[in-house]
Amino acid sequence: MNRFVELQNIREQFPAIQQQVYNQSLVYLDNAATTLKPKAVIDRIHHYYSIENSNIHRGVHYLSQQATTAFEQARAYVASYLNAAYPHEVIFTKGATESINLVAHSLGELLMETGDKILITAMEHHSNMVPWQQLCNRKEGELLIAGMNEAGETDLVHYRNLLEQKPKIVALTHVSNSLGTINPVREMIALAHQHQIPVLIDGAQSIVHQPIDVQELDCDFFVFSGHKVYGPMGAGVLYGKTHWLEKMPPYQYGGEMVDQVSYAHTSFNQLPFKFEAGTPNVSAVLGLEAALRFMQQTGIEHIKSYERNLLEEAENELKKIPSMRIIGQAKSKAPVISFLIGNIHPFDLGTLLDKMGIAVRTGHHCAQPVMDAFDIPGTIRASLAMYNNADDIQRFIAAVKKAADMLS
Repeated sequence: MNRFVELQNIREQFPAIQQQVYNQSLVYLDNAATTLKPKAVIDRIHHYYSIENSNIHRGVHYLSQQATTAFEQARAYVASYLNAAYPHEVIFTKGATESINLVAHSLGELLMETGDKILITAMEHHSNMVPWQQLCNRKEGELLIAGMNEAGETDLVHYRNLLEQKPKIVALTHVSNSLGTINPVREMIALAHQHQIPVLIDGAQSIVHQPIDVQELDCDFFVFSGHKVYGPMGAGVLYGKTHWLEKMPPYQYGGEMVDQVSYAHTSFNQLPFKFEAGTPNVSAVLGLEAALRFMQQTGIEHIKSYERNLLEEAENELKKIPSMRIIGQAKSKAPVISFLIGNIHPFDLGTLLDKMGIAVRTGHHCAQPVMDAFDIPGTIRASLAMYNNADDIQRFIAAVKKAADMLS
């Protein structure tokens, strides 16, 4: 297992991974829910509140100017990280969920008419399903679902066939949070564009594991949350192509997003401010920038390779356990493992693992239709990150075996 040595020093950068739970060193394998934060992110947030604290865009005093400059530099950096064409194509939100809701309401109002259709996949997180479902309800439209096979891979033939029904919007997860499946989104985007259909990509689970180039993908929208990419909670990103963002009406109203206001009429601000009503979570945005810089300095391809080795080792060892069933065995997977053992309930196994210092997630993972498709109540999910190591895998496997023996 020497192949895991290269990122060992990364653990020193994450204070939370150093702690003990139940008198045992923590093995944190709930990274698909939220990642731990490196010291660089914590320090950046502390610096903002200690030194720069001020509202942005509105003040002429020194602190406001400093905070505004830092905030807009963060936008420019995020745009560069995604290879967006312009900084104004990056809209700051409070997370992927708000970003998707923004597009569902704003683009939905722009494009959807009574009876129109929206296309998603069968493996979507609730955040990329419910907003489109509710849009279809409002417009008396239809939500089309591209199916998946037994391995948890999107059925591309079914997807192509559904595109023939001319949905007004396509919304796709890049990586399934419940199965780990990496969808071939570049191909799926190109197929949708053959029908002139705009595509939103939910990148909440992909940006932390692989490089993202929105121009290469040619997606119309891309969303992600800061807290899943080693950044703070309360900050997220909506990338959108300029021509769509300019056409879309505002999602929320208030300060900052206006140009001129009178009792009779209001005109709206230019991009990106049209979609950023009110005071933003400035410290979280700066923390998000610090997190992406940390990722870039570490090397995203290096992280990707390292995590792939961890995933392979963990899955190989889990498969040796009697009655083990891994849910989601796509050929292309992110470092996410959902599994069941015999008739043991996920909650029971997860509770015992917790008492042994192993943090995993149990349940339906905000993807109830996925669980229904496999006819299961939920799974135990172990999701890996750059600070996990060989010892974590060994302790995890030993704990799963022990817990399974206790519950059998």
